[in-house]
Amino acid sequence: MNTLYWSIIGFLLGSMMFSLWLGRLVLHVDVRDFGDGNPGAGNAWRAGDALRAGGGWRVGVPAALLDYSKGAVPVALAHYSGGVSDWGLVPVGLAPFLGHYFSPFLHFRGGKGVAVTFGLWTGLTGLGAPLALGVTCGVLWALQRADGWTMFWGMAGLLAFLLLRVPAAPLFSVWMVNAALIVWRHRRELRDPMHLRSWHLPRTG
Repeated sequence: MNTLYWSIIGFLLGSMMFSLWLGRLVLHVDVRDFGDGNPGAGNAWRAGDALRAGGGWRVGVPAALLDYSKGAVPVALAHYSGGVSDWGLVPVGLAPFLGHYFSPFLHFRGGKGVAVTFGLWTGLTGLGAPLALGVTCGVLWALQRADGWTMFWGMAGLLAFLLLRVPAAPLFSVWMVNAALIVWRHRRELRDPMHLRSWHLPRTG
C-alpha cells in the first residue's frame, strides 16, 4: 500500500506544470510559445528574457526549483520515511517523471522532464547521482550546443555512476525508463550530429 500511495502522490505532484503556470501568472504568456515549445523551466526562462530584457531568471529559477522539488520530495519521503524500498522504488521513483511527461493538465502531454529527473535521482540516491548527471551535462553543454546530446550523455554519466557506486537492479530499471523517455523526447535533436561551440573549433586564416 505504501508503494501505491507514494506512486499516486508522486504522479499527481509531477503532473503539476509549475513552469507553465508561473509563466501565465508572472509573465502573462504561454511559455510554450518560446524556445522549443516545451512547457518547462527552460522556456519559462527564455520567455522572461524575451519580455523583461534579461530577467528570465526571476521566473526560470523558481520554475526549475519547483520542477526539481516535485521529483525530489515525494521520492525522498517515500524512500527514507515512507517504508518504500527495493523494487517498490521503481514505480515511486518514476511516478513524478511520468506525471510531468504525461500530465493530465495538458491532455496527457508534458515537458521533457529534465529538472524532474534531477529531483527523482536526488530522492533515490542523495546528491551522488544528480551530481554525476549535472557534471556530465555541464561538460557536454560547454562543448556543444544541442540539448538532446547534452541529456543523452548526461544519462550515460548517470548510468556510469550507478554501475560504480549503487549497482542495484531496481535503480537500473528506473534509469532505463527515464533514459528511454528522455531520448524519445529529444529524438529530433539526436538525429543531427553534435556541433561544437565556436570556441572549440580550430581557427583558420
